[in-house]
Amino acid sequence: MKNSLATIAATMLFCISLPATAQQKLETGAQKPMPQQWIDKDTGHKVARLSSASGSNSSFYFHNNPFVKQLKNEGDKMVFYNTDASGTRQLYTVNLKTLKNEQLTTSKSKKVGEILAPKRREVIYQTNDSVFATHIDTRKTRLVYVFPKGMRTGVTTLNADETLLAGSFAGPEKDEIYRQYPEKSDYFNRIFEAKIPHTLFTVNVETGEMKEIHSENTWLGHIQFSPTDPNLLMFCHEGPWHKVDRIWTYNMKTGEVKNMHKRSVEGEIAGHEFFSRDGKTIWFDQQVPRGVKFYLTGADVATGKEKQYEMDRNEWSIHFNISPDQQLFAGDGGDPGQVAKAPDGMWIYLFRPEGERLKSEKLVNMKHHYYKHEPNVHFSPDGKWVIFRANFEGYSQVYAVEIAKSK
Repeated sequence: MKNSLATIAATMLFCISLPATAQQKLETGAQKPMPQQWIDKDTGHKVARLSSASGSNSSFYFHNNPFVKQLKNEGDKMVFYNTDASGTRQLYTVNLKTLKNEQLTTSKSKKVGEILAPKRREVIYQTNDSVFATHIDTRKTRLVYVFPKGMRTGVTTLNADETLLAGSFAGPEKDEIYRQYPEKSDYFNRIFEAKIPHTLFTVNVETGEMKEIHSENTWLGHIQFSPTDPNLLMFCHEGPWHKVDRIWTYNMKTGEVKNMHKRSVEGEIAGHEFFSRDGKTIWFDQQVPRGVKFYLTGADVATGKEKQYEMDRNEWSIHFNISPDQQLFAGDGGDPGQVAKAPDGMWIYLFRPEGERLKSEKLVNMKHHYYKHEPNVHFSPDGKWVIFRANFEGYSQVYAVEIAKSK
C-alpha cells in the first residue's frame, strides 16, 4: 500500500493532466500535517512535499546547486539534509521523478557544507577538519582534504571544471569574538569593526594542494565560483550592508580583484548575490536607500553594466533565484520583521521581467511559516517547479510548487 501511494503521488506531481478529484484546495499550513499535496487556496497553485524522511528536512541555501542529472530515465535527483530525532544530520537525495528519498551518508559525525559536483556525481561536505565526498549513486565516500591542525575554516564552493574548492580563513581574533559573543546580533558588528585579516584559499580536489590566493584586513565571505568560468571566484566584504561595497570578483589567472557594484547614495545596500546560469551576470538585492526602493539588479561580469528591475515593498524577497532558461525569477518573500518591513510579503513569488519592473505572481501563501527559517527558493531542473523549504507543518520540510496553475 505504501509503495502504491508513493507511485500515485509521483504521477500526480509530474503528469500534465490530473484528475479534478485528486486535488484539495487548502490553506497552506492551516492544518498539521498537511497532505502530501494540495492546491493553495489563495494562489491556485499545486504544492507537494518532496521530503519523506522522518525528522526535519532542509533543502540547500539558495545559490548552492542541489541537482544532479539522471543517467538514463531514472529521474533527476536533488540532495538535501535530514536531521533525525537524535539531532544527527545526514545527506539524502529525492528522486524528482519517483519522489523516493534515499540516505547518502551514515556517519554520526556533524556534517556541514552544501557543495555538489554534478560531473563527478558527488556531494562534498565537511566533518570537523576533514572534507569528504560521497558518490550520489554508489554512496562510496572518500576523504578529499584535512585542514592543518588548528586551522578553523571550511570550503564553501567548487569551480566549474570541478578541480578546485575554495573558502576563507581568518586570524584567531575572529574565533575569540565568536566565543565571547555567540549571537549574530552581538558578533556581527564586532567582527566587521575589528578589521581582522582574512584570506581566500583554494584546495585542489585531486592533489590536496592548498593555495592562499588573496588577503585583506576585512571580513571576507559568501564565496561562490562562477558556474561556467573555472577561473572566476566571487566573494564579499561582509558586515553591515550599508557600510560596505560588498560584491567582488577574483580572477584566478590574472589575480585581478574587481568591485562589481559601488554604492551611490548614503544608506544604499546590495547583497544576497548569485551568478546567472550562464555565468555572465551577478544578480543581487539592491535597495536605494535601505528599505525605501527595491530592485533586483544584475551586473554584467565582463563590462560592469547594470540592469535594474524594480519591485514593490511586499514583493521584496530575502533571496531570489533565476530559472534554467534565465527568463524567470523566483523569490521567497519575507515577514514584517525583515529589512523591507513588508505588511504583506509572506509569499513564495514568481517574477516575470516586464520593461524595468518585475511582475509578480504569488505561488504559495507562507503566513503559517516562521521566517527565521529562510525558504531559499530553487527552480527545478525542468523549470516547471519552484522548490523551497518551510516549517508551516511544525518542522522543516522540502516542498515544490508548480509554476503552471492547477486545472
